[in-house]
Formats: sequence, structure tokens, C-alpha cells
Amino acid sequence: MRNENFEDRRVQLSANEQAQLARRSRQGIVRLVGAQGALGLAAILLSWVVAGRFSALSAAIGSGVYFLPNALFALRLLAGLWRGAPASVATFFVGEALKLACALVLLALAVWLFGSWLVWPAMLFGLVAVLKGYVLLLALGKLP
Repeated sequence: MRNENFEDRRVQLSANEQAQLARRSRQGIVRLVGAQGALGLAAILLSWVVAGRFSALSAAIGSGVYFLPNALFALRLLAGLWRGAPASVATFFVGEALKLACALVLLALAVWLFGSWLVWPAMLFGLVAVLKGYVLLLALGKLP
């Protein structure tokens, strides 16, 4: 009986409303990945201007550590939206956990492979810059 009450309270969207929601979701995902990429590039350029080539490479590694798994996860979400597949909270959280695990593995791999010349402040700057893509969209008022 409790399940029936829950089903009665579900919001029913028309096909037009579903299409608008899917379009806004796609725009939001693309904008976020674009903002993260732009901030990553800005961190790389700023690191290069301030401290040289190894800093720029370190910032690129830091940016890529989070950007690459996030871009792949975004592509997975976009593919689901384009197929019209129903959204699942469980799928989202599993994907998010995998994305974070991949980022940690890439970070450990970067430290292991490039630790001898890695410039830690620049790498962390690149990582944090990519993480703050949402803040850039919020500041510019570009959230869908």
C-alpha cells in the first residue's frame, strides 16, 4: 500500500517536458566539461608563464588526472541521454565512484612515473582548477 501512494505522487512529464529536460541536461554536461577544460588550460598556461616548462607539464598532469575520467563519465551520461534511456541513481553513483577511483589511480601513476621532476604546487593547481569548473559556470550565470 505504501508503494501505491508513492506511485500516485510521482510527477508525470509530457513528452515535450521530457525533451526540454534532456536538452538542458545535455547542455549542462557539455558546458561543465568545457568549463573544466578551459580552467585546466588556463592553469597550464599560467603555470608555464610563472614557473616554466616543468610547471606547465605538472599542471597538465594535474588537470588531466581529473579531466579525463570526468570527460569519459560525461560521455557515458550523454550517450544515455541521447538514447533516451531512463536515468538511474544507482548507475550515476557507480559511475561517479569509478570516475573518482580512476582519478586516484591516474594520480598515483603520475606520481610514480613522473615524481622525480613533478612540480607539486603546479600539479595541485591544475587539479583544483579542473575541479572548480562548476564554480566558473556559477559565476558566469551559465548554469542550465
